Amino acid sequence: MALFTSTSFHFNVANASDPPPLQDFCVGEEDPNSAVFVNGMLCKNPKKVTAQDFLYKGFNITGNTNNKLHANATLIDVDKLPSLNTQGVAIAHIDFGPHGLNTPHHHPRSSEIFALLTGKLYASFITSEYELFSVVLNPGDLFVFPQGLIHFQYNLKKSPARAIATFGSQRPGRVNSAQGLFEIGNLEPFPRRLGVNRVLHVDDAPRRLSSGVKHPTSRRQRKHEES
Repeated sequence: MALFTSTSFHFNVANASDPPPLQDFCVGEEDPNSAVFVNGMLCKNPKKVTAQDFLYKGFNITGNTNNKLHANATLIDVDKLPSLNTQGVAIAHIDFGPHGLNTPHHHPRSSEIFALLTGKLYASFITSEYELFSVVLNPGDLFVFPQGLIHFQYNLKKSPARAIATFGSQRPGRVNSAQGLFEIGNLEPFPRRLGVNRVLHVDDAPRRLSSGVKHPTSRRQRKHEES
């Protein structure tokens, strides 16, 4: 029984990411009449696949940062480049305007390697133990965001910044932390009487924000400062 449980556990862990490809490629196809269902998507007839199916143009185009957050993330996943189907990868470029913010979010199906090309960013993620890991990134720096953990990036300068992110899934997904809680279509997931502080379990947040906290600190850092 113990052996069966252990084996089942390892099997589940091994299948936590995208399934391996069953052939050289499986270009996504929307026409069910000319496709075979495999690996979660329909595959284009291999005899009709051309080099153009593996090509994406325009990745160099800067995203529009003229918005409230002054940031824009452009993801190229299997939905935009069907030849990524079964390949287990995706890529994005993130553009930041002056003091732009890529809001707190997580990717439920993939870890992320974040590479800064230009500018200077503050980047961090929060563990399941509520530990904050944060760094200041300069051009050429890489930072890893583990799968499923909330993370964000903030442009520390008044000049633009640009980064590239790679993922270990053809469709990593993105869940914005605040929108996931409070903007579910026309639904209100929490009764209004609960209040934001109670829902988020951050009763001291207004006090800390009003005190003018300039830089987030980890729980370990706070203990050191208080001692």
